[in-house]
Amino acid sequence: ERRSLGATIAGELGSLDALDGFVRREGRPDVHFRGVGRVAIVSSDSTIGVAIAPAVFALCAKARVTVKDRDDALVTAFAATLAEERPEFGDALETEVWRGDDAAQQYRLVRADTVVAYGRDETLTRIRATLDPGVRFVPYGHRTSVGYVSREALDDPAEARAVARAAALDALLYDGDGCLSLHALFVERGGATGARDFAKLVAAACDDVAVEFPAGYVERDAPLVAYLRDALFRAAQGEGFVAAGMSGPHVVVLDPPREEPPPFLRRTLALYSVDDPAEAARMLRTHALPLEAVALSGGARADIERFALESGAARVADLGRLQDPPLGGEHGGQGRILPVVRAIYRG
Repeated sequence: ERRSLGATIAGELGSLDALDGFVRREGRPDVHFRGVGRVAIVSSDSTIGVAIAPAVFALCAKARVTVKDRDDALVTAFAATLAEERPEFGDALETEVWRGDDAAQQYRLVRADTVVAYGRDETLTRIRATLDPGVRFVPYGHRTSVGYVSREALDDPAEARAVARAAALDALLYDGDGCLSLHALFVERGGATGARDFAKLVAAACDDVAVEFPAGYVERDAPLVAYLRDALFRAAQGEGFVAAGMSGPHVVVLDPPREEPPPFLRRTLALYSVDDPAEAARMLRTHALPLEAVALSGGARADIERFALESGAARVADLGRLQDPPLGGEHGGQGRILPVVRAIYRG
């Protein structure tokens, strides 16, 4: 990752040297980027390790960093390992676990120059209200990801099974809680494997993947139970297809009602059979889904690429790689190091 880290910083600032002094820019004044004094990062309860990347970039900017860690203390473990390898980071990175109603939280945040926060929209609104106008706020709110499978990807049975496994991985990893979790998959009609048969492949793939990546919970919660009950009722009436996990509490549903948005439920994947990307795009517009990524399978087609680019997503990925984003990507459409530096120009 060292190469990716350096390339990302150089790409956003123009040069790594800009962190240490003035550098020349073609057609613009010389510039020097300095890290802000303090950066506070608020982890999401749902996404494992989400604070590590922004913390690393803030440290590269020579800022002091405080991270609100999750109960699993993964970032705390990362900080301890980093301090062992590079003692100079021991005092630059501190981690704590605090609750949203902790009276000291406001102090931790208001003394920061930049606050990076992950969480629900209402949580982000509450955090923003505690900050002074001059504090740079970088929010990452509720978002989801969708996928599109072309008819060409379903012409070969072996490829169809591989695509089904890719979809299962994207849907089940991290219990489907993060913004890169697959919750809706559009399946193009006209392939040798039809949408119903493909849904059965996805259900079987989810059973296999669930053995490798079991759920972090045992029982389905009430919203998921209600969603599954409704899907089973429709299937009994001959509408669509539904499969509940044999090796874990996951659910795969084919063609649920389109007047309803896709289910943002744990380890739950809705498949929608469509004639073309335009039909999928209409559904996205109807529900105004806030997308982090669109995953594609089946090769490059101009209409599918256009669908992905016009979806509003910040990332286009290969199906099966949603949960493995590159370090240098602009998560949420934001720069990696730019939010934690200030520019000083000479001229």
